[in-house]
Amino acid sequence: MSANTFGHVFKFHSFGESHGKAMGVVIEGCPSGVPFSLDLLKRELNRRRPGRWPWTSSRVEPDEPEILSGVYEGKTLGTPIAMLVFNKGACVEDYKSIKVTARKGHADDLWKGKFKHFDYRGGGRSSGRETLSRVLAGCVARMLIQELHKDFKVMAFVRQIGDIALEPTELDVVEDIFEKNILSDEYPACFPHKKKSKQVVDLLMKSKEEGESLSSLVELWIDNVPKFLGQPVFWKMKSDLTKALMSLGALSGLEIGSGFSSLKTKGTEFHNHSENYGGIRGGLTTGDRVVIRMVFKPPSSLGSIAKKGRHDPCIGPRAVSIVESMACLVIADHLLLKRLDQI
Repeated sequence: MSANTFGHVFKFHSFGESHGKAMGVVIEGCPSGVPFSLDLLKRELNRRRPGRWPWTSSRVEPDEPEILSGVYEGKTLGTPIAMLVFNKGACVEDYKSIKVTARKGHADDLWKGKFKHFDYRGGGRSSGRETLSRVLAGCVARMLIQELHKDFKVMAFVRQIGDIALEPTELDVVEDIFEKNILSDEYPACFPHKKKSKQVVDLLMKSKEEGESLSSLVELWIDNVPKFLGQPVFWKMKSDLTKALMSLGALSGLEIGSGFSSLKTKGTEFHNHSENYGGIRGGLTTGDRVVIRMVFKPPSSLGSIAKKGRHDPCIGPRAVSIVESMACLVIADHLLLKRLDQI
């Protein structure tokens, strides 16, 4: 199996299966001297961790990281950074039926058909637990970016679950918490609205009790991105960001800036508003806010399987930290690539 490495200069290699011994990552290309924050690393892992909320998977995982190499006396060495998180909450019994009958909507049958020998326990490497490695790497990328650009900010939040949505006129709260560097996690389900977040929680609890699942819309904002990041023709910022995000399981649709709504807009109006570009033009960052919206399809664990409790009824709330991590990985990579642009 190939294609488990991501990045051009700042690269990471992800490994591990859902119910194997551990999940891990090896990062290559991170310069030496980057201050390493274990507190930040633990915070980001906790944001992704199952069991944080009553409507998420009941799988219990402390997700404590172990740093094996590449960090010494609180700073990166410039050598490969290897990190592990041991799996503690594996429960093979819950997945024995998959060995015979593939779950509808999951990747079980396709992975087994492709590789012939397949780890059915929790879906093996096709499990959402694989994203833990992305968060490990993305956190180091965030440390690098913040060392180079102190004012850099990134935040993902849930904008819609089912038919409950944040309207454009309701984004003032999001603007406020983004300005103050407050995580969207401060609101239930990462839905930054005092009243609607409670409605979302009720909807998620009802879905979990009924063995139902829901789609979600996650929005990503990135501020204070340096201008001119991106490498035309094939490593454009929009192509690398979308590739990074579309590699996430269950992500089924994505738009940058005004996206699909521009279908109703004439060019004379579209080009009069720079926010329509979503912070990227000609494959390069413009220095404006990067805005990307993405849709996660409803999880495919349904009915009695979902009611057992080791499955999420909705992807969005636990995806925000992963989305931020993938964005940081791309930005860090292109910050290093930009150093090669001119003599």
